[in-house]
Amino acid sequence: MIGLFNDCFPPIMDGVSLTTQNYAYWLNKKAGDVCVVTPTAPGARDDEAYPVYRYSSIPIPMRKPYRLGFPRIDWPFHARIHKLSFDLVHAHCPFSSGSLAMRIARSQHVPLVATFHSKYRTDFERAIPCKPLVDYLIRNIVEFYEGADEVWIPQAAVEETLREYGYKGKVEVVDNGNDFADGSPVDEIRKSARQMLGVADGEMMFLFVGQHIWEKNLSFLLDALGKIRELPFRMFFVGSGYAAAEMKQKAEHLLLTEKVTFVGSITDRELLKKYYAAADLFLFPSLYDNAPLVVREAAALHTPSVMIEHSTAAEIITDSSNGFLTPATVDAYAGRIAELMKQPQLISSAGDVAAQTIARSWEDVAEEVYDRYTNLMKRKNSGYSKK
Repeated sequence: MIGLFNDCFPPIMDGVSLTTQNYAYWLNKKAGDVCVVTPTAPGARDDEAYPVYRYSSIPIPMRKPYRLGFPRIDWPFHARIHKLSFDLVHAHCPFSSGSLAMRIARSQHVPLVATFHSKYRTDFERAIPCKPLVDYLIRNIVEFYEGADEVWIPQAAVEETLREYGYKGKVEVVDNGNDFADGSPVDEIRKSARQMLGVADGEMMFLFVGQHIWEKNLSFLLDALGKIRELPFRMFFVGSGYAAAEMKQKAEHLLLTEKVTFVGSITDRELLKKYYAAADLFLFPSLYDNAPLVVREAAALHTPSVMIEHSTAAEIITDSSNGFLTPATVDAYAGRIAELMKQPQLISSAGDVAAQTIARSWEDVAEEVYDRYTNLMKRKNSGYSKK
């Protein structure tokens, strides 16, 4: 059995949760012997075609809806999981589920793959005012990745973050996929979606999808929108997070109430697809994200992104080809949006190139992942040393 371990899974939705879900879905279709191991979550239905094993958890303060898991003290779960025989385990985060994956890999002598998805130091620094403690936690994370048989990253620029943390081992780049890269008739979806959302002729629609947290540079984004509020546009924010209420207050302060709509979380993927298709530009100025799935999702629906040049997240963007880059200033970001509003053909062209160059299907990614798993299991069985 292949075990996929992550600290969140639907109904808790973020890029890593979605990645784990798509790995499980497509690997189950291909190989059949796959499970997911994750903390409990309110409202979880777990009616997938593969088993989902959950262990006890509690809410993380200030990080709703995320959960802190305790697999070691959940004895019924403990008994159940240790009856399973794994061929390979893949950890998508280094915390409770990752530690469990590490213990299983060592006890059953099977390979451990660990993917580095997130900028953990930023999260720690927001919540923990003690730098020595943050440094200690980062060292623990580095030790976790050093203990894996293979370390994967979702795009090449992410390696820089991992090196900054102190990791010195090898890394493998394995792209993320996209469940919207299915060749849907985008023009038809776009027209009906803009009508549904009440976007008028002559208005441009902008979109952000993701956690509503300040780390994603959302104060910067609102400030930029405030500078162009006289122009004909509508902006939709999809998602939730600790900063949501303050974002609404800031939008009111910037006189953006008539321009900006806060949609909340959308778990219906077909509905979310309509938002992507309706948008002219996907606005994503985050310096926090490593390899955001949302940029690839927007690209699949021919919506190019406006991002900050030299950011890790923007590695896949070539300016004015498959998206747009700006310096990291509010004036530059606002100015570029205003400039692009006068160039709808350039936006359309960039959206088409984005769909061709950025959007890769999860089915295709799962083929590559399964081949990598198979090769790693063969090497492990033959007694190789990763060093």
